[in-house]
Amino acid sequence: MSATADHAEERTNPAAKLGFQPGQVVQELGYDEDAEQELREGIEAITGQELVDESYDDVADAVVLWFREDDGDLTDALVDATAMIDPGAPVWLLTPKTGREGYVEPSEIGEAAQTAGLAQTSTVNAGRDWSGSRLVTPKTAGKK
Repeated sequence: MSATADHAEERTNPAAKLGFQPGQVVQELGYDEDAEQELREGIEAITGQELVDESYDDVADAVVLWFREDDGDLTDALVDATAMIDPGAPVWLLTPKTGREGYVEPSEIGEAAQTAGLAQTSTVNAGRDWSGSRLVTPKTAGKK
């Protein structure tokens, strides 16, 4: 695929830059009516599967966590988000952009991620009102 085609897909599908693959199971946590519907639909279009919720009781390939300032303790939410994923699997933390209701300070995200044992690898524009932070659990040495 050419770079031009990649950019065209990113414009038509906001989830393209999140790195999801066909067949992946993506668990969604913290969903509310303010969640970016276009992003959710884009993830489903890429994976070919509906997002699963917190009642999903198998291992997911990735987690999308919608989190707002008044949603409670971010560290606890991140620890819960990693409960049903393999080491190295991404947690996409989606927070309202600067100036939007529910905005979470980047320093709070960094501190909570570190405390939860996650490393922040990138940030993206995840829609009109949301920013995304890609967090990963460390891969365990020697695990097969």
